[in-house]
Amino acid sequence: MVSNNAGTAIEAYLTEHGLSDCVAGVFGRAPGDPSSMKPNPRLLLEAMEAAGTKPEHCVFIGDAARDVEAGEFASVPTIGYANKPGKDTKLAAAGAIVVVSSMETIAEALLEAVE
Repeated sequence: MVSNNAGTAIEAYLTEHGLSDCVAGVFGRAPGDPSSMKPNPRLLLEAMEAAGTKPEHCVFIGDAARDVEAGEFASVPTIGYANKPGKDTKLAAAGAIVVVSSMETIAEALLEAVE
């Protein structure tokens, strides 16, 4: 999971909701270092390095134009998640490869891909 939120906050949320086993790694902003935040691709690059993978084997899901920009800087295609009205236009304009309004759409596509 790559986020501009603090890693400790992400880990606390995952633990509280019983989701820790669903996430292989957490890559949150570095405390006291706002330059580590997206659109800087550093967190995406660190996540790929930890996973031992390359951009062409990844996809990033983001709900802000800066997420799409970070994906582009890291050469990772980005799916735009329009979780609020008006975001679809902004995400598409930023260069998202596709824009969805439901995580269920992504989950269904992933299930289809592995069947």
